[in-house]
Amino acid sequence: MAVFTKIDKSDINKIENNFNLGIVKKYNGIKKGIENTNYFIEFKNKKTILTIFEKRVDKKDLPFFMKLMYGLSKLKIVCPSPIKNKKGSYLFKIKGKSACLVTFLKGKDKKKLSPSDCRQIGKNVAALHKATKKLKINRKNSLSINLLHKISNKIDKKINKLSNNLKTNMVSDLEKLKKNWPKSLPNGVIHSDLFIDNIFFYKKKFYGFIDFYFSCTDYYAYELATCVNALCFDKKINKFILNKRKSYNLIKGYETKRKLLKNEKNAFSTLCKGSALRYLLTRAYDYLNTPKNAIIKKKNPREYLDKLNFHKKINKFSEYLG
Repeated sequence: MAVFTKIDKSDINKIENNFNLGIVKKYNGIKKGIENTNYFIEFKNKKTILTIFEKRVDKKDLPFFMKLMYGLSKLKIVCPSPIKNKKGSYLFKIKGKSACLVTFLKGKDKKKLSPSDCRQIGKNVAALHKATKKLKINRKNSLSINLLHKISNKIDKKINKLSNNLKTNMVSDLEKLKKNWPKSLPNGVIHSDLFIDNIFFYKKKFYGFIDFYFSCTDYYAYELATCVNALCFDKKINKFILNKRKSYNLIKGYETKRKLLKNEKNAFSTLCKGSALRYLLTRAYDYLNTPKNAIIKKKNPREYLDKLNFHKKINKFSEYLG
């Protein structure tokens, strides 16, 4: 979440007129995240989130995201649910861009996760995967390993100021991963962006997931690899190191709901590298191209360079378990 597109009172009036939610009491931009513009909007009897979709989101994918969140809500997976306007549509226009209103989730993300938190998350990621199987929807991963060159090609050598030969090394790593990427693993719709700020806790217990706008069809184990990268590393003396108590609990929590197959375990290190490279590339691109006037907290790509380099030293699944 972030604020790239700024709204004003006329936009709020448009929302009031288009929805049966009454008068807006207050609204404010949400700084977290790096992709779409988000505002908290509170009506008299309902709290909502307004999302304005920015350029990286393809308009043709928006109905998929709406169906996914609505369907998951019906299946008792706690997540934001899209709200229909007076015309019966989830989608509308703000400042010439597609937008939606979704329900507000109580609780909040944790600043720091414990190993037991990771176990809760793992269990609920598996529950999410089992639920999406029932929805019969599909979306190609626009950030799959075979499409990451589209971002890599847009990153110039200015990124080398973060690390010597970073541009060349990223291209080389991508080619190696393409050659070694697993061909056939269990797959279905995944969240595909389960960072700590997209996972809500309430009264110290896991509560729900938010921000489904990268969701797609891909390997379930790839989602778990992304969770290892996003949730299980600790920063120590300016270096990100895997906390194996966290990764152990995350994976074991997942396996209480869905057992990993042997081929998923064999490919896990490769999947972790691919996920780390994805975020290294997208953060590198955003680091160089985010508008200066955007209300956003920039994320340093160096974090994912550390994580990618860590995974290069690991070959066995058991090494993620301690």
